[in-house]
Amino acid sequence: MKLASLLGITAGFVNAAGFLGFAVLTTNVTGHAALFAERIAFQDWATARVVALWMFLFLAGAFVSSLIVSRIGRNQQYSYVIPILIETVILLTVALLGHRYNGSLVDKELFAGSLLFAMGLQNALVSLVSGSVVRTTHLTGTFTDLGIELAQALQQKTEERPLLLSRIKLRLAIIFFFMCGAVGGAYLFHAKGFYAFLVPVAILVYTLVYDVLRIRLKRFYHHWQNKIGEKK
Repeated sequence: MKLASLLGITAGFVNAAGFLGFAVLTTNVTGHAALFAERIAFQDWATARVVALWMFLFLAGAFVSSLIVSRIGRNQQYSYVIPILIETVILLTVALLGHRYNGSLVDKELFAGSLLFAMGLQNALVSLVSGSVVRTTHLTGTFTDLGIELAQALQQKTEERPLLLSRIKLRLAIIFFFMCGAVGGAYLFHAKGFYAFLVPVAILVYTLVYDVLRIRLKRFYHHWQNKIGEKK
């Protein structure tokens, strides 16, 4: 729930700020598929190539994230650190260099493409960690799952309702925090420009630091518990 909420805020923020900054949806590829087909139909090969590259970069991000997690091991405590660090570096780069964006097709290709790669990383990471239960970079699947689970909750037996209700709470949390991130991203981008991307950077850094410290504190606690037990 915590991971989904924090990364949901990040994705919503990047979606809104990325759209305002580059006029491109940077957290999913559904709209790009339609745009790609339209550009092909109008024989606009230059734009079609760029859109195809964006879709590929989202795929590449998911591939890289999955490869890293599978090599380290999904159940290893720090398997998520490298993908989140890569995402953090990308967002930090956009925050610091975004003011150089001049609206050209090349710049849009680079900046928007890097954000799509980062969101592909994040989406695959959360999907792997949650066992394909959670998606954080878009809401289409989340709304679909929520609708299905609401219908099931009305029909299922009493003993099955607690599990369904917990899933419904998770979907609602993702939707709520994604929307909060989107509103915050739109507001801060208007106020601070590309420096607004420092906010999701801070969220990702907090996520890493909090989790690493939590794991270290748990190890320290169990270590001293074992030592006290041995003395007794």
